[in-house]
Amino acid sequence: MATPLSAGTFLKALRTEGLTVVEVDGWRTRNRNHAGPWGPVHGVMIHHTATRGAARTVEICRDGRPDLPGPLCHGVITKDGRVHLVGYGRANHAGPGDDDVLRAVVAERGLPPVNEANTDGNRRFYGFECENLGNGDDPWPAAQLDAIARAAAAVCRRHGWTARSVIGHLEWQPGKVDPRGFTMDGMRARVAERLK
Repeated sequence: MATPLSAGTFLKALRTEGLTVVEVDGWRTRNRNHAGPWGPVHGVMIHHTATRGAARTVEICRDGRPDLPGPLCHGVITKDGRVHLVGYGRANHAGPGDDDVLRAVVAERGLPPVNEANTDGNRRFYGFECENLGNGDDPWPAAQLDAIARAAAAVCRRHGWTARSVIGHLEWQPGKVDPRGFTMDGMRARVAERLK
């Protein structure tokens, strides 16, 4: 359990990890805090966007959709490996998920199967949306996979968390499939390697 990093500390952590960061206008104060609290935070959640094109993907994640107001994450990781910061605070990315999974993340142990959606994840996780169609065929460029690992490691490093604090949306909420195209076990191994 941890208090969320300040926006400035979050930005510095990402840059210190070697990431190219794009600050989208207003990101530091764009959030859904009026809908409920953000924090304490326990981990990092990875998603795919099911979109194509960096500019359009960033716009959707910043502004949201008719059925889901933005921001839809804290950072958008595009195929070129850049991290576009679109919001900071509570964001509409995790939704309700499994309290057993949350307990496992807090304890940094293996995750149980996800089978219920009874816990607010938007207040408890940093969220990175990653540009990909999510159809299993759209490639994940090496630069993007490296950036995902670096972004997750940056947050974990600042909080003193291990790679077990990094989960995919599919490990949190029943019925979700993202991210599709790489395994979260493989991504956690990348994060762990960076944290050594």
